[in-house]
Amino acid sequence: MGSIFDYVNKYGDYSFEEKEFNDCDNLVLCALFYLDFTNTSLNNSNNRLEIIGIEYLSNTNFKDISKKGMAQRNAYILLKLLITKTRYKYMVLSDYIYDTSRTKQFGAITFKLTNKLSYICFEGTDELVSGWREDGELACKFPVESQVSAIEYVNKHITLFGPNIIIGGHSKGGNLALISAMYTKKYKQFKIKKVYSNDGPGLRRKEFESKEYKNIKKKYVHIVPENSVVGVLLRSDMYTVIKSSKKSIMSHNIHTWLLEDDKIANGTMTERSKKLEASILSWLDMHNDEERTKMITTLFWILEDAKITTIPSIRKVDSIIKIIQNINNIDKQTKELIKELIIYNYKNVF
Repeated sequence: MGSIFDYVNKYGDYSFEEKEFNDCDNLVLCALFYLDFTNTSLNNSNNRLEIIGIEYLSNTNFKDISKKGMAQRNAYILLKLLITKTRYKYMVLSDYIYDTSRTKQFGAITFKLTNKLSYICFEGTDELVSGWREDGELACKFPVESQVSAIEYVNKHITLFGPNIIIGGHSKGGNLALISAMYTKKYKQFKIKKVYSNDGPGLRRKEFESKEYKNIKKKYVHIVPENSVVGVLLRSDMYTVIKSSKKSIMSHNIHTWLLEDDKIANGTMTERSKKLEASILSWLDMHNDEERTKMITTLFWILEDAKITTIPSIRKVDSIIKIIQNINNIDKQTKELIKELIIYNYKNVF
């Protein structure tokens, strides 16, 4: 078994005409799209990955990128490899958007793979707690700002006489891929061939039971690691489980996911992950949207008070102690869920 780097090294000299786009390519593109291309010529014109990549690498150093987080650091290394491979370096990048504010983090890009097929990719949330606020809102309301932006993006960039479309994303980007496909205009939905959510949160009950979800479900692939935490948030009824070299929240990183040649290495969801999913669904059923909003707001206040700025730092002992000290004023069910999340991640570190 190997990583996406092993896959790229083995099959990177095959064009998409010679070897069709597959689940592994989906992971490669989602892992790559943690880079911010704002300061490249991509903002002004469509261009091949090779050209944009060389420009990006010449203007950015690895040390600076590494400070932004693990996802960006790994994406930087991946880019250096992809621009040397026939399969990827000729992809045309277009329609790039990166929009952040206090209440929204949204990134989207289109990779033109061939004249007949394009991949629309939505960026996921990185390790910064500030970027997870909107993820928390997914449990409280619909649509959140990024979901609106994703729906608008897909409807704008799918054309009846243009290429067929695959939509995907990692983490929150996976949820945006699903939502955007569900709410694409009906007369354009036939252009969507597949939708990937790579360990992305599921849906609230109302959207989960909607005709929009039923209409897109047959095209939907939800990939989660064996120790999934993010992918079991909200409601899902179908999983493709992939093995990971890491446990706990660290298995959320695509670069820890294992492949068998040109296919994902199938795994089995752990009992602990199944229990966490059941606890989350029980909590959702016990609280209405107003109560969920209050609890999510309180949760992020607790994290801020504990000076937790990144998701991995939650595993530090002093951070855990500070969190536990601050959850006494939360209702019993929410308190138990937070404790379970802490215990889940702390026990699975090693």
